[in-house]
Amino acid sequence: MNSRFVEGVNGLRMHILEAGAPRNPTVLLLHGFPELSFSWRKVIPALAEAGYHVIAPDQRGYGRTTGWDPDYDGDLASFRPLNLVRDTLGLLDRLGIASTAAVVGHDFGATVAAWCALLRPDIFNRLVLMSAPFTGPPSLAPRAEDDIHRALSVLPRPRKHYQWYYSTREADKDMRLCPQGLRTFLRAYYHHKSGDWPGNDPHELTAWSAQELAKMPTYYIMDQDRTMAHSVEPPPPGHTCPWLTDPELDVYANAFASTGFQGALQWYRCRTQGVGLAEQQVFHGRKIEIPSLFIAGARDWGIHQTPGALDRMRTTACPGMQVHLVPGAGHWVQQEAGEAVSNHLLSFLNR
Repeated sequence: MNSRFVEGVNGLRMHILEAGAPRNPTVLLLHGFPELSFSWRKVIPALAEAGYHVIAPDQRGYGRTTGWDPDYDGDLASFRPLNLVRDTLGLLDRLGIASTAAVVGHDFGATVAAWCALLRPDIFNRLVLMSAPFTGPPSLAPRAEDDIHRALSVLPRPRKHYQWYYSTREADKDMRLCPQGLRTFLRAYYHHKSGDWPGNDPHELTAWSAQELAKMPTYYIMDQDRTMAHSVEPPPPGHTCPWLTDPELDVYANAFASTGFQGALQWYRCRTQGVGLAEQQVFHGRKIEIPSLFIAGARDWGIHQTPGALDRMRTTACPGMQVHLVPGAGHWVQQEAGEAVSNHLLSFLNR
């Protein structure tokens, strides 16, 4: 597995991890939040050994990729979904790759992967989404005002939605400079959303209502007066984490200590503020018609955070999509269960 940089990618100097012979069919792996290309470390070797050319970039706003605007008041529109698709196309173009065997995305990377498949099925022959369902391009109707935030705020236990918290000016500093230290925070964040945390027993929610959303853990529906750094539960004393060892955790801690979180949080601001919504609406009603697969941990609340999203994805947005839920795994499925995920990917790719 090699680490190198690719210049001139839609204004970026993009860092990638790469394995396998370039002449082999390419699989592009797109990470989510708060992750890096490093999050695919357990999948890359298996795919390469099976005869694929594997590429995993640090996406715009993350890691060792540079050229993006780190300022909260800076170039927010460059983080909108269709420009993130442009980043992937620019990377492939600079590498001389005309088409890929598949694009694979985890968490927010699944959004980018889904848009890649929707817009350029001639380049991306197969699609794999992990942990975050895609329900298709947005409706052409005007964006309606959502009173969910007021409803959450007046619950007996006042709450707030994490995506809108991530869109605030304070969120980056709250996490980057938290009292317990960045590394300790990240350990708690990864633990709380994993299959290791005993409270992760997800189920379908019946409606987009404050009462239903409040059933989710505090890393999704936060207490109104708390930051994310004070909303995640650390592992108990003596807990060991074989899927994220201390040296592996250091990779993330060092990366986010260097870059901060703001570049990554700009993705959430584009979503909550509707940046790029009009260009997405142009594709309303278009479906993903290439072969597709969804993989998630069976203990991952992420697949249920938007009520009905999983069913809408496999019946409307990606008709015929296969779904695999990995027993025991939580949100970080490709890290928690690398072998199982690799097997599912290879079965799908080789079919």
